Amino acid sequence: MKTMKIASLITGVIFALFAILLLAQMWGNVMPWEIFIKLAVTAGVIIIVTFGLALLYREYIEEKTMKDEKYLD
Repeated sequence: MKTMKIASLITGVIFALFAILLLAQMWGNVMPWEIFIKLAVTAGVIIIVTFGLALLYREYIEEKTMKDEKYLD
């Protein structure tokens, strides 16, 4: 579905950017650690919420489609 493709793209980009930030922080200490931890938690929450909402939306659309095609009562 188009929704899952968009959600996968968003989560993939956030994950890749965080991986780059993680490596930069480990090797160069780019920012204070307390801010880095806050960013890590924020990135994790955004990834989980985005993917979770996409899964819920996909399930809703599939169930609606099955009802429209008379597969479900």
